[in-house]
Amino acid sequence: MQRDTLVFDLIRKELERQRHGIELIASENFTSLQVMQAMGNVMTNKYAEGYPGRRYYGGCEIVDQTEQLAIDRLKQIFNIEYANVQPHSGAQANAAVALAVLQPGDNILGLDLSMGGHLTHGSQVNYSGKLYNAHFYGVKREDGLVDYDMLEAKAREIKPKMIICGASAYSRDWDYARIRKVADEVGALVMADIAHPAGLIAKGLLNDPFDHCHIVTSTTHKTLRGPRGGIIMMRKDFENPFGLTDNKGNIRLMSNLLDLAVFPGIQGGPLEHVIAAKAVAFGEILSDEYTQYANQIVTNAQAMAKAFMEKDYQIISGGTDNHLMLIDLRNKNISGKKAEQILVQADITANKNMVPYDDKSAFVTSGIRFGVAAITTRGMKAEHMQFVVNAIDNVLMNADDAAVISTVKKQVNEFMSQFVLYPEMG
Repeated sequence: MQRDTLVFDLIRKELERQRHGIELIASENFTSLQVMQAMGNVMTNKYAEGYPGRRYYGGCEIVDQTEQLAIDRLKQIFNIEYANVQPHSGAQANAAVALAVLQPGDNILGLDLSMGGHLTHGSQVNYSGKLYNAHFYGVKREDGLVDYDMLEAKAREIKPKMIICGASAYSRDWDYARIRKVADEVGALVMADIAHPAGLIAKGLLNDPFDHCHIVTSTTHKTLRGPRGGIIMMRKDFENPFGLTDNKGNIRLMSNLLDLAVFPGIQGGPLEHVIAAKAVAFGEILSDEYTQYANQIVTNAQAMAKAFMEKDYQIISGGTDNHLMLIDLRNKNISGKKAEQILVQADITANKNMVPYDDKSAFVTSGIRFGVAAITTRGMKAEHMQFVVNAIDNVLMNADDAAVISTVKKQVNEFMSQFVLYPEMG
């Protein structure tokens, strides 16, 4: 068979782009080589609808072992009783939870997208806002912190069936206990979406959502440093509160509802090659090296935030507890859209982002989001954060000077040459 040089040439160009630049998109990371090797394997050839030991296809003995290994390792990471590793993405994990516990038109309560929430937490352009009656809480204007008083007031007013906590652009920890207390008062389930901070939660660096939230979802490709995918978890299984029964008249556990919501509810055959890569990544998370990595993420993020604030950049909430920070650029007289575009010209990758109470559209934005998980994987330490912030500041303060941007790009490429990405790949 003829080698597809067009595609493989593009893959090689993407490797070089990743090697030469500073990756600051908070949703991205670099997997280990063995995670990538596990993902590109013969298990992509195997169809395996169902779950280990309960498949609709023959020949699943080996993929059963692989998927069970991923489940067992994930349970060990978070000290939990239930895990589903089949969701193709975090969005599909959230969709499965909604399918399991909600009916169309049910009230849900989540963090507003414009305040740092996620599309799947009730946005009107997403299934979660189209199928369900979405209501929102926000962050306080004065300090950028989650407004728990608003959350509680909204919950008492609308009595949601599910309260969603978690965010895509919020740099502080969460008070899960307080959210559970109001949820119990109004009869709501609590779902925590920990897609961003999951790796830090795994190592005890942030509050544990599992004791307070009924169901927890996450992606596997951000701070967990695995392949792109999703997971659903519970610390303890419990009887479903909806009175549903199976065909034998038994009350199903919540785990039954969640499994059925993933398959056959929203997905067909699981991606067993990706699940194999998840299993490898979960094994890495159980290592001492990963513990050191997670601690370094926090150290680097705080060093970066400090360096930005010393240059009078306005970080929403005044700092960070996790791996990311959201910066309001209005005092720098540049939009998030332009900042993203010119940083890319200097081989610095980040994403524009709305800030709370933004006066610009989602296509322009007043903010930009930075995360340190990927550059920490590259080997950067706290002392390297100053170079990164200086480079960003130099570009943003000279946004219309092509010569300055070109110079910064050369500096970035030279700087990144000391942090070799995938040296085994030549």
